[in-house]
Amino acid sequence: MRRMSEEPRNPAIRHRRVSQQVQRAVTQLILDRGLRPGELLPTEAELMESLGVSRNSVRESLKALQALDIVEIRHGYGTYVGQASLTPLADGLTFRTLLRPAADAHALAEILQVREILEEGLIRRVAAAPLPPEILDRLDDIVRKMAAAGQVDEPFADLDRDFHETLYGSLGNELIPQLLGAFWNVFDRVAGARSWSSDPAPDVTVSRHRDIVTALRAQDAVGAQRAMAHHFRGIEARAEQETRGVE
Repeated sequence: MRRMSEEPRNPAIRHRRVSQQVQRAVTQLILDRGLRPGELLPTEAELMESLGVSRNSVRESLKALQALDIVEIRHGYGTYVGQASLTPLADGLTFRTLLRPAADAHALAEILQVREILEEGLIRRVAAAPLPPEILDRLDDIVRKMAAAGQVDEPFADLDRDFHETLYGSLGNELIPQLLGAFWNVFDRVAGARSWSSDPAPDVTVSRHRDIVTALRAQDAVGAQRAMAHHFRGIEARAEQETRGVE
């Protein structure tokens, strides 16, 4: 790796520039060596020597990469390649949303709109080809469990999440559940922080999920997309009610 200069001019600018250079160098090292999550990285001393920077620069840069889940620092053992999950994205979106006033109905609506656009596109792909019968049966079973939970006033957020993950599993795209999970986590965390309650009409939520499965069984892409849009309209309306204190 190319050695870096730490000759000072403006200390703050130099410090930031060196940190960014070290971060880029470490990520490039991971790519160049084809390291996988969980594999060991060079030691701090080795990075200092190869990059020509101080121990403090290396440590601060590794901490910044750890915050992005690019590396994992195991004190006493070393630094390893991280999982590169979307947790930092979810954390940033949660903080960004909570910075907005509690009465700002648009704060959470923006998150929901992005997820809605994503899922409406995904449902078109799912409906483009017949789903295997076992997947449709699995979706029907989840909807039945949601209905049973709703009848006894039990929350079924986990079942709802399972429905969406099962729905898009047929696409074989590993990024989809991670991305949807990030948006789901943001919504849950913001709702918890704002003390927002769950859907006041679980039967409506169940009905909209059932409509999605019915449309998929009929290979009705337009109907499936419409049912998904209705589902999100209900969530958005509920969020707006909560932010305004309407029950």
